[in-house]
Parts: sequence; C-alpha cells; structure tokens
Amino acid sequence: MTDPLPAPIAAYYSAKTPDGVAQCFTQDGIAVDERSTHRGRDEIRQWREEVAKISFSHEIISVRCDGNRVIVATRISGAFKGSPVELENVFDLEGDLIARLEIS
Repeated sequence: MTDPLPAPIAAYYSAKTPDGVAQCFTQDGIAVDERSTHRGRDEIRQWREEVAKISFSHEIISVRCDGNRVIVATRISGAFKGSPVELENVFDLEGDLIARLEIS
C-alpha cells in the first residue's frame, strides 16, 4: 500500500527548473546524492543544474510516511549508464518544506 505524496514532495517532483527544486527546501536544507552533500538553496540549485543536463524521467513506485520522514521509491530511466535504476529517496520535512533529502 502506498501513502499519499505530501505536498512539499509533490512540488519537488513537479518542479520544472533547478530554482523551482531549490525553493522546495528550507533555506539551510540538505540534499545528498551520489555521495555528495549539497547545503542550502544555492548549492541545491547548482546540483539540480547539473542533473538537468541529463535527459531522464522518473516513476514513483511507492510512498511510505512515518511522521516527518517520507520514503519514496522511484524508477529513473534516461540517457545514463545503468538505466533504468530504482532509487530510495528519504525526505525529512519541516513544515511545508523539505529539510533534508537523501537519495540512495
């Protein structure tokens, strides 16, 4: 069974620009991806600018909510080696924003 996708995470997945993604995070939010940590909206925006250089699509497989922590399983397909890949995205929410995201 899949839980409903909380609004801040739905906004993250539907954001069309790197700045739109960065605005989904708190001012001092953290994103961890491929063993790199991006702190604050400016670094998150820069990270997403790099991600945007790769053509990909995502499919949400499942959502599991546990208080302010939300675990989203996704399948990512695109123009990269090893495609498709299934990833676990662990979001920690703070109010209506994402405080931390760790992708593994």
